[in-house]
Amino acid sequence: MKLKTIFCSVMIVLFAMSCGNDTAEKPGTSETKFDYNVEQFADIKILRYQIPGWDDLTIKEQKLVYYLTQAGLAGRDIMWDQNYRHNLKIRKALENVYTSYKGEKSSDNWKAFETYLKRVWFSNGIHHHYSNDKIKPGFTSDYLKTLLSDTQTTLENDAFDVIFNDADNKKVNQAKDVDNVLLSAVNFYGPNVTNKDVEIFYRNKKSLDPKKPLSYGLNSQLVKENDVLKERVYKSGGLYGSAIDEIIKWLTKAKSVAENKAQGDAIGLLIAYYYSGSLQIWDDYNVAWTAATAGNVDYINSFIEVYNDPLGYRGSYETIVQINDFDMSQKMKVLSDNAQWFEDNSPLMDAHKKDSVVGVTYKVVNVAGEAGDASPSTPIGVNLPNANWIRAAVGSKSVSLGNIIHSYNNAGSSGRLKEFVHDDEEYELEKAHGQVADKLHTALHEVIGHASGQLNPGVGETKETLKNYASTLEEGRADLVGLYYLYSPKLQELGLVDDWQAVGKAAFDGYIRNGLMTQLIRLNIGDDVEEAHMRNRQWVSAWAFEKGKADNVIEKITRDGKTYFNINDYEKLHGLFGQLLRETQRIKSEGDYEAVEALVEGYGVKVDQEIHAEVLERNKQFPSPPYSGFVNPVMVPEANDAGEITAIKIAQPETFDGQMLEYSKNYNFLPTEN
Repeated sequence: MKLKTIFCSVMIVLFAMSCGNDTAEKPGTSETKFDYNVEQFADIKILRYQIPGWDDLTIKEQKLVYYLTQAGLAGRDIMWDQNYRHNLKIRKALENVYTSYKGEKSSDNWKAFETYLKRVWFSNGIHHHYSNDKIKPGFTSDYLKTLLSDTQTTLENDAFDVIFNDADNKKVNQAKDVDNVLLSAVNFYGPNVTNKDVEIFYRNKKSLDPKKPLSYGLNSQLVKENDVLKERVYKSGGLYGSAIDEIIKWLTKAKSVAENKAQGDAIGLLIAYYYSGSLQIWDDYNVAWTAATAGNVDYINSFIEVYNDPLGYRGSYETIVQINDFDMSQKMKVLSDNAQWFEDNSPLMDAHKKDSVVGVTYKVVNVAGEAGDASPSTPIGVNLPNANWIRAAVGSKSVSLGNIIHSYNNAGSSGRLKEFVHDDEEYELEKAHGQVADKLHTALHEVIGHASGQLNPGVGETKETLKNYASTLEEGRADLVGLYYLYSPKLQELGLVDDWQAVGKAAFDGYIRNGLMTQLIRLNIGDDVEEAHMRNRQWVSAWAFEKGKADNVIEKITRDGKTYFNINDYEKLHGLFGQLLRETQRIKSEGDYEAVEALVEGYGVKVDQEIHAEVLERNKQFPSPPYSGFVNPVMVPEANDAGEITAIKIAQPETFDGQMLEYSKNYNFLPTEN
């Protein structure tokens, strides 16, 4: 599970009070000047990140990072095809036009074409990376036909028409009382597969050990042929086999330079999983990977997060390669060391608390490379594995992506903070404590939040019981754990903060401000909230606002025609967060679908249209886009006459389009139709 960039973009990027844009040297050095900004277009800002600690790695460790990064990039096109069945055809055609067209390039039409292609690159397809809406081109179909003709590029039939028509408008449809699978364009299911088909198909899947349920559906596409449902498994020789073989090639190289036996054994199991597609081997791999905590290098690779599946079964391909930040990890290790204290002292019902929180490891890491669902838009924190039984029996790994957060913080301030805070006190609290609060919330969300609580005996996995609400419930529950403990003297006792009340107040202010107002800059007027993380921030904030009305805990204030939300009683708000945390864990533990539906639909979906219009109007003065993502540093190996790598240098890409075109050229391992 991962903490998405929406939290970082709004809580850190929009509100960061940091230095401006400096000129760059190279990442991985002691140089202090670095240009974090690449470009911006539409609603997106492209940033760079450095790799602190690179020069401190041995050549063997650098090789390991390089091989793991290449393995990740080898599967890049899998994510494109998973997102939508025509994405690879469309991308190939648009890129050929972009690189081949010799005509007029100063026209509004051409500029609109460039912007559209960059938006498609950023989203790994033609649907917006966050809203899931189909991206609308700013040019006509006739203009695109002219470009295709002038460059002798072929794009025909549905793959052409879908750019301009109303078909497949929503990549992931989470609306209530509709057939979510049938109405979602994501390529996890055949076009004629329905919600009922999925539920019936997996209802008949039984794990040999009910206490260790397999992650059915995680690594396959479900299609219907002659009215018979069947899975197309992602594996060597199966669906996406040509790209998976390339992933295996690089993972085999990585295994040969593993830092220790445990790490090498885990990589070996991942290779075996890619060869076989066996979900039992996937679980064996996750157990081994979770236990392999020694070393300077770690990674995430495979079909993991299920946010893009409207029913929460199928995993999107992603990879993140990480270098440990030992100094920060040691400072934050205190959280994982005290995980049992947090569990014992939580407001959960006793039956829902774990008697023994096992193997929670927390590290601050520096990203060395990302691909698939983690790039260009990246999480800022990750907690894996996702299987509840592995978390309970073996534990989990939680990481905070330190250099990613650092880049967000240093890419420049937009000025939105001053516009949306209620008063100077709130402004000064955010300036003084906001970044610390954000970092701690990420850590508490990942380390304590996702690791907390347990299901009642006999209750199925949340994807089965809570269905399309499972992801937003889990993310909201983890957020609530973080919020509850951010306003606690325990953090100061553990040496994590100097003033727990000030940090907690800054955290509460920022969360409510974001959940009730500022995140709305990402929506168009009239839209419902659909993305899981964005929903959870709204239902948490709106529930607390409503339940605290009798005591005026959070006050809605109108001043000079502008709306603000001011917290009058932080102690009572802390209590409300505790009540909601207790209830969300009950819902998860008992598999209470009616309750989660009422919570999410009642508080997390509909938007106050007057406030939304006001927020968009107030936001017009700020040119900084609401979304940010990254280009990746480039690893350049140097070899001797025998072909052995002797050094690996780090370079920064100059442009976003340059990196996207280079990726398409060098990591093109899938046909356009799979």
